[in-house]
Amino acid sequence: MPHAIARLRAPDVAARLAAGAAVILPMGSTETHGPAAPMGDFMLADAIAMQAARAAQAAGDDALVAPAIPFGGEDFFAGVPGGVALSPATLSALTLETLEALHRGGARRLLVVNGHGGNIPAIDAAQRVMRARHGAIVPALHLWREASDLLREWGAPAAATGHGGNPVLSVALHLFPQLCAPHRLAPRQAAGRIFGRPVTNFGALRLAGVDFSLPTHVDEVAPGGVQAEDPREADADLGARLCTALAEAAAAMVALMRSSPEGSP
Repeated sequence: MPHAIARLRAPDVAARLAAGAAVILPMGSTETHGPAAPMGDFMLADAIAMQAARAAQAAGDDALVAPAIPFGGEDFFAGVPGGVALSPATLSALTLETLEALHRGGARRLLVVNGHGGNIPAIDAAQRVMRARHGAIVPALHLWREASDLLREWGAPAAATGHGGNPVLSVALHLFPQLCAPHRLAPRQAAGRIFGRPVTNFGALRLAGVDFSLPTHVDEVAPGGVQAEDPREADADLGARLCTALAEAAAAMVALMRSSPEGSP
């Protein structure tokens, strides 16, 4: 059974929604992920959403996948050549109006599968409005945040974790090996400095044992798009394991919404 709404005919989508199909909305960004991975991490979110829909089908459920929102919220990656970052107001409106359109069209189980940290504030705002305005509870799976936790649980190499490395790089190597260039990988370059001190993380400068929030640019934190200490330890097998875990988690949420009275009305 096909799952991508964009590839289906309208009467078939309407019939499946009327029968109770869920809709998964993938979101991501178009930005630098270092020299080895493609810029469009929204493609990874879309692929994991599709895998989740197939897992739901295998469990006797039905889930459709909406076209991915490919642009992230404007944050540390503004100004990356070839990248597109939307203002917080624009992304918030786009996310909310997309969810409202799907809900208005009959989707009563909605799930966001998000592949960019800069999208989280917009998604959170949209979730709150959907519940207040429509009584609809829309869960969101923030892929890389949860994947990073899984990597720690699995004992994956810590040196390979960070922007430009895991989890995105291993997932990209698994899903789109033809778009990756692992021979370009190299250890991280020295981070930039603010107030004469090295930048410790995205939007953070550590001093006297605490982090101070401040505006940073990607090259101050991840020169060349690489924050991971040594991304060369990323691998496709680990990416496959992450994709399976994340897709099965998303399918479990789709099933929970079907069985719970608190699902989207």
